[in-house]
Amino acid sequence: MPTRPCWVEIRTRSLEENYRFLQSLAAPHAELLAIVKANAYGHSLDLCAPAAVRAGARWLGVTSVEEGVAARALCPEARILVIGGIFPGQGAAVVEHGLTPVAWERWQLDELESAAHAAGAPAGSLPVHLEIDTGMSRQGVSPEQIGAALARFVPESPLKLEGVMTHLFAADEADGAVTEAQLAQMAEVLRRVEDTGLYAEWFNVGSSAALLAGQAGEIAALADRHGMKTMMRPGLALYGLAPQFDPGFEPREPASLTAARAQLQPVLSWKTRVTSLRSVPAGAVVGYNGTFVASEPMRLALLAVGYADGLDRRLGNRFSLLVRGVRAPLVGRISMDQAVLDVTEIPGVEAGDEVVILGTQGTETITALDHAEAAGTIPWEVFTRIGQRVQRVAV
Repeated sequence: MPTRPCWVEIRTRSLEENYRFLQSLAAPHAELLAIVKANAYGHSLDLCAPAAVRAGARWLGVTSVEEGVAARALCPEARILVIGGIFPGQGAAVVEHGLTPVAWERWQLDELESAAHAAGAPAGSLPVHLEIDTGMSRQGVSPEQIGAALARFVPESPLKLEGVMTHLFAADEADGAVTEAQLAQMAEVLRRVEDTGLYAEWFNVGSSAALLAGQAGEIAALADRHGMKTMMRPGLALYGLAPQFDPGFEPREPASLTAARAQLQPVLSWKTRVTSLRSVPAGAVVGYNGTFVASEPMRLALLAVGYADGLDRRLGNRFSLLVRGVRAPLVGRISMDQAVLDVTEIPGVEAGDEVVILGTQGTETITALDHAEAAGTIPWEVFTRIGQRVQRVAV
């Protein structure tokens, strides 16, 4: 049966090319963990996780155990890191599906150890990445309390300290002061790990911003001092968009990041169609509460997309979409399932015409950053809020 005409097109080949480009930036310093959490940033885990593996990714990053189970079914050979940690009762699924958990709480280690014992896992067989809180105050054990966490990785335990990680929460600030302070804390953490006689294979640090800013070498140098390998975690860049650096530091944005913008390929296009058209006289109101009033006779196009599909309600009366290669203003409030375009100045618009919400049509392009700036949010939210009822199609 034909479906409602609101869909997303995913260019898996572009994702593969983006991964290879990002790996070239990381080489020879770091291996990449391809972030496919949150349904691959709204792009479709089903389409994007296998594409990343085809491009050479050995590691995939998900938020939760349930995402990890789904990724395992798609990519049976990949290493899958559960970066959001585990919740009570999930240890058995981690063991069963061969997932690699991030942990920082004592109870998480208890859960994992108990599940491994119950499954008859031998000593040192369940790899864990220990997260360190270096200032974000979100998840992770504080550097001062790391001793108790490290003490859990004893020879007889099934737990194995495979990685040590932190989140560089200000890598998009070009002066790098916060990142330098975080890496200084991690240098002390790695020294303490080494002093306990433990060995962690992976130093797991840095997202898209850090990689594109050229920080792979600096991070790898710290890892090398302790005989570790470096892992970096690109997310947004994998999907074709370079993070914007903090406007306060924009004049000094790293040249490497600026150059990367020209290399990254957008992976997602979001489209709908004109449902019907009508002509209205001057004075006609459009949409809920009459927030738009026609100042002259107008021709309006009804679209099969609304805020339940992820089109931000704040874009009404302040954003344009593409039809026949021309920008047409959204008029009136965006409804749950519909929106309206002013096509008065665009000749020949007909029912069934394709409308681009995000992507390119003719010589015009609308990006996730355009959406984000108009709605007062960030590109990550633009992508991830695209509704589940919007079909994802590989092209």
